[in-house]
Amino acid sequence: MRASPSTARAINDRLALELLQHEGPLTAGQLKTMTGLSRPTVADLVERLQGSGLIRVVGEAGADRRGPNARLYGIVADRAHLAALDVRTESVSVVVADLLGTRLAEASLPIGGDSEPGPVVQRAAALVERTSRNAGAAALHSVCVGAPGLIDPSTGELRDTTGLPAWHRMLVAALQQRLPARVIVENETNLAAVAEQRLGAAGDRESFAFLWLGQGVGAGIVLDGRLRRGASGGAGEIGFLPVPGTAGTPSAVDCAGGFHSLAGAAAIRELGERYGLLGETAAGVVAAAVAKDRGDFLDALADRLALGAAAVAAVLDPGCVVLGGETGHAGGEALASRVESRVAALSPLPTQVRAGVLGDAAVLSGALLTAGESARGELFG
Repeated sequence: MRASPSTARAINDRLALELLQHEGPLTAGQLKTMTGLSRPTVADLVERLQGSGLIRVVGEAGADRRGPNARLYGIVADRAHLAALDVRTESVSVVVADLLGTRLAEASLPIGGDSEPGPVVQRAAALVERTSRNAGAAALHSVCVGAPGLIDPSTGELRDTTGLPAWHRMLVAALQQRLPARVIVENETNLAAVAEQRLGAAGDRESFAFLWLGQGVGAGIVLDGRLRRGASGGAGEIGFLPVPGTAGTPSAVDCAGGFHSLAGAAAIRELGERYGLLGETAAGVVAAAVAKDRGDFLDALADRLALGAAAVAAVLDPGCVVLGGETGHAGGEALASRVESRVAALSPLPTQVRAGVLGDAAVLSGALLTAGESARGELFG
């Protein structure tokens, strides 16, 4: 069936907007060449998109070229504003950006472990509003919240999970009530995986498994270019993975005895103490080991991480595992290469192991990418 004129116009407009998003400002002639559309069609869509406030003239292609074709058209970046949140157990970080993802303002708020949920929620929501004002945003269009825990795939809501602060779920509800914006909630590890695929270590991979190594452990699964969440939103909960080398087995309500007991922050700090490497954080211990060329500690840690990586490889065959989070980033190639050699000995499936390049910043980056896709999907039609 032939597309109706209105459908064809919408398709052409979306194509032009996506080109302007990825390539930057373009002339009408460049849009004609890249889209394959006729000159009159391009002229019509440029006029239409200018009228809708989505693009504007941002300059000229060169001083030696005059006339309409020399005008450079670009997306109106302040047409909408985005916010990304990284919600941790003891902190909230927020960044506000324009429609193209240019960061305009950032802020963070420490949260005491004994703080009452109600006041915490009010302070965190006020932080988002204040950061938005500092960015010059009259209103936010889309907000993405990255948080630990399970996201219900049917409702998109953060589940009430044992061991996580009650204010996490309360904050999401407060943002939905206080902000004139679409609020999206996503698991922090999934967002970090998205960021590593778009901006980091997995840019050339359609399929990979992302292992988050932070205070806890988790995995983001990307297969055939798509993030996979599982039937209940729990794909990648590898902290509960039963593995050898622990004192017991995990339960439905406690990951102690699972892979978390080998690769969580507390376990890595304890391992560091055995080798005389002390640090306030697991990432600090690993970074010290790399700096001091402590192959003995890195070998022992790689033995542990390979158990989880090999299990993921055996089930999913992603072809690549990225060691992410602050700890994976701190280990760098020295740790990743050791894990890769051990996975090769445990699994018949060829699996590259790479160090994540975004570290602790991956969650905010992934949340910003997700908020931007939501906003552009609606505005671009």
